[in-house]
Amino acid sequence: MKTSFKVSFGGIIGALSFTLMLLTSIIPFGTYAFPAFAGMLLVCVVIELGYSWAFVVYGVVSALSLLFLTDKEAALIYVAFLGFYPIIKGLIEKYCKKLFQYIIKYIVFNISMIAVFYLSIFVFSIPKESFSIFGVYLPLVFLAIGNIVFIVYDYCVSKIVTIYLLKIHKLLAKKTKL
Repeated sequence: MKTSFKVSFGGIIGALSFTLMLLTSIIPFGTYAFPAFAGMLLVCVVIELGYSWAFVVYGVVSALSLLFLTDKEAALIYVAFLGFYPIIKGLIEKYCKKLFQYIIKYIVFNISMIAVFYLSIFVFSIPKESFSIFGVYLPLVFLAIGNIVFIVYDYCVSKIVTIYLLKIHKLLAKKTKL
């Protein structure tokens, strides 16, 4: 594959990912959905170009998101988890047995979400007390719910990989051979 194709393909996916990230500033309820979709686009880069190119695209989109997004929470979530998870998911599934895959995935998810929480406290100076309502500490509740939603997210990323390989990858392989 020519370098010009790699650069243009990575640039297109990066631009699409960053456009999705910009939508978080326009559509407020997309704080979690748009970074998830932007991260899922990196699956295409992993399949077509490899892990190193995917990390480069992830790095560029992360830097641009941190610099230009008004929704800093969405940027942090993308940088800390949703951007790199679709990339490392393939590595985890390639080198680990099924049971260890789930353990490692949950460890990565929980560490990432806890890091996002503490980064938002220290970077945005949000007092910890503001996360309690009626004596319930909400970050723990959100983390528990997040672990359940993570199962669905991981399944969706797997299905997107399958659909991409069966439909788009074959079509793209035919077009690049011409």
